[in-house]
Amino acid sequence: MEMVRENTVTDSSRAVLEALVESVPDHLSEVQKQQFIVREILERLNQDTRDVLRELVDDIILRMRDYGASDIEIGGPGTGGTIWLRIQGKKRPFDDLGQFSLNACNLLIQCLLSEEQRRVLDRERSLDFSYTVPGGATGQRYRTSIYYEMGDLALNMRAIGGSVRNYSDYNFSMSVTRQLSLTYTKQGLVLVTGITGSGKSTTLDAIVDMNNRSVEGHIVVIASPVEYLHASKKCIVRHREVGADTRSFKHGTIEALRQDPDIIVIGEMRDSDTILAGLEAADTGHKVFSTLHTGSATESVERIIAEVPAAEQDRVRYRLADVLSCVISQRLVPGTDGRLVLATEVLVMSPAIKAAIKNNNIGEIYQMLNEGEKAGMHTMEQDLYRLYRDRKISIETAFNFANHKRRMHQMLHAQ
Repeated sequence: MEMVRENTVTDSSRAVLEALVESVPDHLSEVQKQQFIVREILERLNQDTRDVLRELVDDIILRMRDYGASDIEIGGPGTGGTIWLRIQGKKRPFDDLGQFSLNACNLLIQCLLSEEQRRVLDRERSLDFSYTVPGGATGQRYRTSIYYEMGDLALNMRAIGGSVRNYSDYNFSMSVTRQLSLTYTKQGLVLVTGITGSGKSTTLDAIVDMNNRSVEGHIVVIASPVEYLHASKKCIVRHREVGADTRSFKHGTIEALRQDPDIIVIGEMRDSDTILAGLEAADTGHKVFSTLHTGSATESVERIIAEVPAAEQDRVRYRLADVLSCVISQRLVPGTDGRLVLATEVLVMSPAIKAAIKNNNIGEIYQMLNEGEKAGMHTMEQDLYRLYRDRKISIETAFNFANHKRRMHQMLHAQ
């Protein structure tokens, strides 16, 4: 692929890096090695040399956008000293981005962190935060995860788009839009679910932007880390980052209730405390959006109930049935043109689904989705079949990404 950016990783900056790395003794243990890099190298550098190292990292990160990559991997034994990029769902090494030793990566990754971030990384052994490379009006933002691999530091960065996908691109029915828009419904819980890398954040941002453009109100976004920054339009939008602005998703949600919000966006329901706080927020008359790492609408309902202690599950089941308004489960699948295509499953709350949840008959919900076209609902299998029928994906892709293989086989081979 032709590059649009010249390689500005100069020989001189690489020489500076390698000279610093040579001073790291070979006999140090993993912990001692990281401490040496921080205390004996980074903390003794002048600002000019720090800037050289930071610019070296920034240049590598920026070049991933020239490849059209969504993610970059740096450091740790698993990379083999090479930088890896994910492009259209496939991750592979890119030798032309250079070779870097483990200690070179340790040093470059450590130079991105503040003193407080290093303390968190040392204590938790991983760290999530947002990172901005200077340039343009607001710079280019990345969701960053740093963690340990066999005693060395590894980094993943995901590029955050500079613009929000238009809500109309999703072609949701009016029944679904009524559940997502503050114009029509002032309360309720909406979940966007899917595996990592399925585009949940992109969909959630599109929904937030739709509300921000169409109705006057107050939106509180609680995220770890904050990714896309929504400029206040018709709504005032507050962004609160877990770790920097609030202690946790749970605390951020409870605090938001005292901040006069109309919409509360919880970046992820990771644990029972966050789930209970989200249910309470929806139950007290707020519109709540959140995400789950689940592959289907029914699995999302089961996951929320299973996450809480057994003694609380009946109460949570009833509460969920009362506040849940919509579930959008999604995944990105390979298209026939080599690009990724969005496939979705949509649940819109109905009296029958509410009764199924309260009576613990979750297994009945799939058939209700299958027959719920008039209410804007469909299963993942129905959407995959639609994409196959429109020649956007292959028959193999439709089958491989289906949740219910037998049902997908029946649809694909029906005469």
